[in-house]
Amino acid sequence: MATITNRDGRWQAKVRRQGYPPQSRTFMRQADAEAWARKVERDMDTGTWRDTSEAERVTLGEGLSRWRDEVLPDLAPSSQIADGNRVSLLMRYPIAKISLARLRSADLADFIKERRAEGVAGNTIRLDLAQISRVFRTAQESWCMEGLPNPVRALGRSKPRVSGGRERRLGPGEENRLIEVAGPFGAVIRFALATCARRGEIADLKWTNVDLTRRTMRLVDTKNGTDRTVPLSTAAMAVLENLPRRLDGQVFGLSDMQITKIMRRVTKSAGIEGLTFHDLRHEGISRLFERTRLTERQIAQISGHKTAQMLWRYAHLRAGDLVAEIG
Repeated sequence: MATITNRDGRWQAKVRRQGYPPQSRTFMRQADAEAWARKVERDMDTGTWRDTSEAERVTLGEGLSRWRDEVLPDLAPSSQIADGNRVSLLMRYPIAKISLARLRSADLADFIKERRAEGVAGNTIRLDLAQISRVFRTAQESWCMEGLPNPVRALGRSKPRVSGGRERRLGPGEENRLIEVAGPFGAVIRFALATCARRGEIADLKWTNVDLTRRTMRLVDTKNGTDRTVPLSTAAMAVLENLPRRLDGQVFGLSDMQITKIMRRVTKSAGIEGLTFHDLRHEGISRLFERTRLTERQIAQISGHKTAQMLWRYAHLRAGDLVAEIG
């Protein structure tokens, strides 16, 4: 039988059963203490009880920090930056102070509301939740917390919906307006359009992986986990041939986040709305479909997409060009 006692206005529940370590927890309300004790006793009776004492001592913030120290170093360089920044961001929210054992889907629902109130896109929130889920999965598999439930899985319809994908293309004159105000960053913009490379791939590119004689570049540790060799067009070659060589061996010498921040400043200066750096990759892939005779397989080799379905998300052809083709 559980023991419920009042201590300084708080209710402490204690459960002692033969064959199990003593369990106790303190609550603000007596009803909560009694409900928790009944659940522990029921789980012990049915053999489904799991020791959550370790998870009680570890907050989500501490779990995120440990995940960053133990798991993040094994990921691709581009993922290390993006996921590391996401971990740092999540650790600033109140939800990070809740222990892993006490974190519930209701807490996540409050977090989602908070992020939405900040104007954050639904897909960004889903990435936040995915990171939290990674911490719980790692805790279950590697941190001796096998019985720890994952509250992200219990969210159901509370999860933000994923949009159908961006369809932003450069409008008439927008490319020239960007280049006019971009200064040295214009080389990065032209290179992104010419190669369809991802932001992280451009940030990680080193001169040792560029062969100007054969007109190729080797992209290493890409988003889909594989390396690929990409042919360099005349436009891409023109960018590289005019770049000064850096002592650190980097081609552009910019991180992922620096590229994003500079792009935002450039679009603002150019008076262009709703355009992101990733949209340049979208534009570049669409141009390959519109302006070349390359097959889907050849374009996928350049873009790094593993399936035709993923590739076609980016290939939004202009209706006017299609009309011209069909006559």
